Amino acid sequence: MKPVLFSAGFRTLFAKELMRFWKVSFQTVFAPIVNALLYLVVFAHVLEERVQVYEGVPYRVFLVPGLVMMATLQNAFANSSSSLIQSKMTGNIIFVLLPPLSHVEIFLAYVLAAVGRGLVVGGGVLAVTLFLAPIPFVHPAWIIAFALGGAAILGALGLLAGIWADKVDQLAAFQNFVILPFTFLSGVFYSIHSLAPVWQTISRANPFFFMIDGFRHGFFGVSDVDPWLSLGVVAGTFVVLAAVTLTMLRTGYKLRT
Repeated sequence: MKPVLFSAGFRTLFAKELMRFWKVSFQTVFAPIVNALLYLVVFAHVLEERVQVYEGVPYRVFLVPGLVMMATLQNAFANSSSSLIQSKMTGNIIFVLLPPLSHVEIFLAYVLAAVGRGLVVGGGVLAVTLFLAPIPFVHPAWIIAFALGGAAILGALGLLAGIWADKVDQLAAFQNFVILPFTFLSGVFYSIHSLAPVWQTISRANPFFFMIDGFRHGFFGVSDVDPWLSLGVVAGTFVVLAAVTLTMLRTGYKLRT
């Protein structure tokens, strides 16, 4: 038996998911980059002279890692969730379920493609914003680790949401009431040390905070919590989400009924 990563079925599904977003890259890649650039320009213009989070770091520079990670997470989620819900609604999910693909292969194909889109968009945001806010790269290994971990988590979460949702509006509700609040309240635009103690405690219950804080540590070498703790939370969150999603795929929950 060939390993999962060398299965023809896995390679085909993975390539299909990659091409799905790349063929409409103007919408799936360039539009999110422009959105992140607008966030940087607006927030930096309004708050540049009023806010300084880290000593010696201009606010527009502080914003960049958060915006890069936010774009990475949101687009990783969008890739896997939109693909699956569209397949369910059009009925072509049958072409994924009928071939001899294991639930592990299906999971990896969707999640790795989501990671690919998240990293492409995040890398594009970083490349564009470097012209406006030159930023140091103190610990590149941390940057890579948290970018991969965060994108994988949101790819798995998108797959879970796509399985659970029966209609586009249910998926939109999941994104609007779960993904957006968790993202915006994770420290993208601020340090949690600027919050009241009760809100700091609440922030530490948000796994998105650990993704962004650890990612930012890779650029500045400064963080609100120990990056090893953040990495542990990210890894644990992925393991839990992967276990739940793999169980749903194995049992055919809302896919074979």
